[in-house]
Amino acid sequence: MFVCLGNACRSQMAEGFARTYGKDVLVAHSAGLAPATFVPPETQRTMAEKNIDITRQFPKNLPMYSPAQYDLVVNMSGYPLNGYPSSRTWKVRDPIGCDDETYRAVRDQIEGLVMSLIIELRRMKKS
Repeated sequence: MFVCLGNACRSQMAEGFARTYGKDVLVAHSAGLAPATFVPPETQRTMAEKNIDITRQFPKNLPMYSPAQYDLVVNMSGYPLNGYPSSRTWKVRDPIGCDDETYRAVRDQIEGLVMSLIIELRRMKKS
């Protein structure tokens, strides 16, 4: 589970990368602490530049999900996630309202973090 504040940018990007690159080792979901009403076109367009279509993804509220459903929760919200075990924190700037360069920088940072996680999970699967 990838979590950010609005589930409109960062966690949606992470979910898109994880679904595309890591489906052999994980089932990706995303949610927000205060979900937006839609995924902004900037988020969709920035991911489309990497040939990843997230147009069918939509913001979801974290309390909809039980913490027991997930082995790992990645928190990008900047806020504590009480009651979610095995969580990791990724410090990633929220690009909402920023220019395309910022969206791309955030996207590229998230891609690197997700790829590192996927590699780690693949190593764990082999052992």
